[in-house]
Amino acid sequence: MKKSLSILSSIITISILFFGCHKTNDDLRSKEVIIYTYDSFVSEWGPATQIAESFEKKTGLKATFIDCGDGVQLLSHAILEKDNVQADVILGVDNNTAKQALEADILDSYKPQNADSIIDSELQAQLGTKDKLIPYDYSHFAMIFDTRSNIPEPKSLSDLTNPVYKHKIILMDPRTSTPGLGFLAWTKAIFTDDNAFKDFWTALKPNILTVAPGWSAGYGLFTNGEAPIVISYTTSPAANLEYDKIDYYKALIFDEGHVMQIEGAGILKNAPNKKGAKLFMDFLIDEEAQNALPLTQWMYPVNSNVKIPDCYAKAAVHPDKTLSIDVSALKEATDTALSLIK
Repeated sequence: MKKSLSILSSIITISILFFGCHKTNDDLRSKEVIIYTYDSFVSEWGPATQIAESFEKKTGLKATFIDCGDGVQLLSHAILEKDNVQADVILGVDNNTAKQALEADILDSYKPQNADSIIDSELQAQLGTKDKLIPYDYSHFAMIFDTRSNIPEPKSLSDLTNPVYKHKIILMDPRTSTPGLGFLAWTKAIFTDDNAFKDFWTALKPNILTVAPGWSAGYGLFTNGEAPIVISYTTSPAANLEYDKIDYYKALIFDEGHVMQIEGAGILKNAPNKKGAKLFMDFLIDEEAQNALPLTQWMYPVNSNVKIPDCYAKAAVHPDKTLSIDVSALKEATDTALSLIK
């Protein structure tokens, strides 16, 4: 989520509501698909406009994207609304929040056409939701480092606790932000022992400049020069290179490994326009929609037929080791970490 913060000019031709969700007139619902998603997806640099325009040309249906905040806030909103469902699709539930979505029983099963031939089965397996959530993009989390700074480059998560990084690190809140939750999951995957986990977060506290509510706010502080280290994605420097011609931001690869984010979309139970929702899910993994993701989402598309832009080869990096954790441990880990840095 995961995008350049450059101001890109675009004509917004879809309905995007920024302050909560909106109930449309019933007589129009059969011609409209309402998609709950997160803030950066519907931003002026995000893919929502392009996807909506292409979807309407292909199906004749209007796609209305609703901004429900950052990724964790998005899921919370859908859960609160489960007994009075207004939307048809939820887009942006990831592998760290998918279990919560399943336990809340807010999703219907649906496998898009050609999904088996388009999507790597390992991505679907790691998302862990069978046909209730379908992956549409992915990337690894990484610390992004401003190489212009006069501090040494950290080589591991443990290095981040070095006093040289006092007030030099920007994180995101794991209660509201999927990158924030991703960083916490990463630390839990490395520091599996409870005492080691607590020791890490205790030592990290003085080095944290701020815990931003979401990715856009946190990465914006980083690009504004407030701190030289921020949690983001291995693909983020490609965005800065492509749109800002900046080559001094570097995704740091740690030998200990990285956790991956896999983002998924699913049809909400009791969706008012189930037929339209299925058409949207088919379209989301189609090559036409997936082509919109690399230069807007700054994540890898799941459709293997999509050509990856050259800036990825120049500035995006691949970790040699991918870590995983038991997501059921994340709630307790979140509470513990936040109690130690408050």
